[in-house]
Amino acid sequence: MWNQFFLLEEYTGTDTQYVGKLHTDQDKGDGNLKYILTGDGAGSLFVIDENTGDIHAAKKLDREEKSLYVLRAKAIDRKTGRQVEPESEFIIKIHDINDNEPKFTKDLYTASVPEMSGVGIIKTALPDMSRENREQYQVVIQAKDMGGQMGGLSGTTTVNITLTDVNNNPPRFPQSMYQFHSPESVPLGTHLGRIKANDPDLGENAEMEYSIAGGEGADMFDVITDKDTQEGIITVKQNLDFESKMLYTLKVDASNTHPDPRFLHLGPFKDTAVVKISVEDIDEPPVFSKVFYLIEVDEDVKEGSIIGQVTAYDPDAMNNLIKYSVDRHTDMDWVFSIHSENGSIFTLKPLDRESTPWHNITITATEINNSKQSSHIPVFIRILDINDHAPEFAMYYETFVCENAKPGQLIQTVSVMDKDDPPRGHKFFFEPVPDFPLNPNFTIVDNKDNTAGIMTRKNGYSRNKMSTYLLPILIFDNDYPIQSSTGTLTIRVCACDNQGNMQSCNAEALVLSAGLSTGALIAILLCVIILLVLVVLFAALKRQRKKEPLIISKDDVRDNIVTYNDEGGGEEDTQAFDIGTLRNPEAREDSKLRRDVMPETIFQIRRTVPLWENIDVQDFIHRRLKENDSDPTAPPYDSLATYAYEGNDSIADSLSSLESLTADCNQDYDYLSDWGPRFKKLADMYGGDDSDRD
Repeated sequence: MWNQFFLLEEYTGTDTQYVGKLHTDQDKGDGNLKYILTGDGAGSLFVIDENTGDIHAAKKLDREEKSLYVLRAKAIDRKTGRQVEPESEFIIKIHDINDNEPKFTKDLYTASVPEMSGVGIIKTALPDMSRENREQYQVVIQAKDMGGQMGGLSGTTTVNITLTDVNNNPPRFPQSMYQFHSPESVPLGTHLGRIKANDPDLGENAEMEYSIAGGEGADMFDVITDKDTQEGIITVKQNLDFESKMLYTLKVDASNTHPDPRFLHLGPFKDTAVVKISVEDIDEPPVFSKVFYLIEVDEDVKEGSIIGQVTAYDPDAMNNLIKYSVDRHTDMDWVFSIHSENGSIFTLKPLDRESTPWHNITITATEINNSKQSSHIPVFIRILDINDHAPEFAMYYETFVCENAKPGQLIQTVSVMDKDDPPRGHKFFFEPVPDFPLNPNFTIVDNKDNTAGIMTRKNGYSRNKMSTYLLPILIFDNDYPIQSSTGTLTIRVCACDNQGNMQSCNAEALVLSAGLSTGALIAILLCVIILLVLVVLFAALKRQRKKEPLIISKDDVRDNIVTYNDEGGGEEDTQAFDIGTLRNPEAREDSKLRRDVMPETIFQIRRTVPLWENIDVQDFIHRRLKENDSDPTAPPYDSLATYAYEGNDSIADSLSSLESLTADCNQDYDYLSDWGPRFKKLADMYGGDDSDRD
C-alpha cells in the first residue's frame, strides 16, 4: 500500500528519526506475523520493529553522500515460516537542507584581456585601458546561494587579470640625427655604428625593420636589422675615398613588421632619422692597376730581356713616388728582376719550360716617403714551349728474336717521348739511319701513331753466328725547328718454343749443352799444363831460397828463444794456430782440427766420393773443391790445389765439321735424338730439315 518514504538529512534530535510503518491486512494483531526489512542500509541505517512494522533511521544521513535508498519488506508467519504476502519494494528519499556554502573550483583564477577590449564576461571598467600604464589587476568575486536571500551561504575567489599587448604603438627614434665617422678604404661590410628606435609594445608587436629611405650616398652604405636587439647597423657597401667625397647624409626608416589593422587610424607605424657619415683621410698603400698579372714568354728568350710590366699608383692626394721590388721568397733562384722605377720585369737567367713551366712571383710596390705603406701583387709567368728537345725512346727495350723466326714477324713495338709540349700535339716519325746500308735482318715500320714496329726480314737466326744485333733508328718530330735523335735497339737471338716463347738467350749454355769440341778441350789442357809448370817452378825457387839463420853464432846463447818452422796467417790470423804449440812444441797434436775453417761435421771426416762414368771436368773440379773446403785436415785456405784429371772420353764421336770434308757424303746426325735430353739441342740443330747444312 506504500511507494516511498521521505526523511530529512542531518537530523540532530536525541531520538531516532521515524521513517514510516509497514502493515499488512493479514496481521490480526495476535503477534503471529513478523516483519523483515532488507536492502540498502537495512539493519545499519534503517531498523524495523518486527512486531509492529515501524521503521526508524538509526544514524544521521547526508543527502550529498547518498540521496536515495531502495529497500524490500517481508511479512512472515511465525509458526509456519512462510510469507503471507509477496515481497514488496519501497524507496526512502532524503530531503535536502541548505547545509553547504558555494565553493569555487579554484582558490585563484588567472585571466587575460587584450588591452583596448570591449564588453565581455569580465570587462574593463574604464575605456581604452592601456597595458603600458598598468598591466596587472586583481579582482575578488563572491558567489551566494538562495538567490542572495537571507539565510543563504556564500563563497569567494580571487581572479588575477593581465592586460595583453596589442600593436598600438609605432616605433620612435629617441633622437632625430645620428653621426658616425669612417676611415677611408675600410673593408666592405664594416660596421660603422648602431641606431635604435623605441617601441613600448612587446614581442612581435615591437619587432621592427630598418631601411635606407634616401639621401646622399644611399648606394654607398647599407643598414641591416639585428633581430636580437632590434637595432639598425650601418655598414659600408662600397669603397670609400676621402679624395672623392668626405661627408654622406642618409635617411633611415624604422617600421613595425607586424602592424595591427585595427590601429592604423592612429597613424603610420614607422619613424625616420637622419644619419651623417664623415670619411676620414688616411695614408693608403699603393694600388696596382690589376688584381694579378699574367705574362707569357718563350723559353728561348735571352737573358736581360724585358718580358712584362706592372704599374701601381698612390691613391692619396699627395701622390707619393713608388718603387718596385721582387719578393725573393717567391724567386729564391733570382730568375727575374724588376726595374724599381717603371716596374719593367726582365730575366736574369735562361728559362727552361721542361724543368719549370710556371714561375709565380710576387711584386711589391712601396711608397718612397713611407716604407710602411706597401702593396703586393702576384705575377704568374708562363713559359711557352720551344722545340729544343729531341725525341727519344720512352723506355729501355729488351728485345729478342727467336732462332726459328720467319720473315715479316713483329718482334717489338717501340714508342718515344719528348720533353717538349707542342700546341698541336706530338707527331713522330721513324726511319732507318741514312749512314747505314739497308739492314738485311730487320725492317722498321712506322705505324703513323707515334710508334714503330720492328719486323724480321729473313728466315731463321743463329746464336752461334750472331748472338746480338744492334739496330739504329732515326726518330724526329714535326715541330719547328725539327729535332731528331738516333736510338739504338739491342736485339738478342734466343731459343724459343713452337709458340714463340723465349727459353734461353745465353750463348754459353748453347756451347755446354752441345758438349766440348776437340779444340776447346785442347785449349783447356794447355792452360792446365802451363799452370802446373808455373806452380812447380815457383815451389822449386822457393826451396832454393836461402833462409837467414835466427842465431848467427853458436856461442850466442839467448834465453826464451824457440825455433819453429810454422808460418802464421799474418796479424789478422788469430784463429789458425794455437799459441800453446809455440811455447811447447813437443805437446803439438798431429790430428788437431783446424779452427779457421768450419768443418761440416766434427765426428767424421768426409771421404772422397768415387767418380762415376762419363762425369765431365767441370763437375769433377767442383766436387774436388767442395771436398777440399770441407776437409779440416786440408792445407790453409790460401793454398793452391791442382788437378790433372781431364775427364773420360764421350760415347759420342767427334762432331767437328773439319772431318766431314773427307767423307764422300753428308753426315747423318739423326742418332743424336736417341741420346737423351742432354743432346736435344744438338739434335734440333743438326738433325732437323732446316739445319745449317742446307
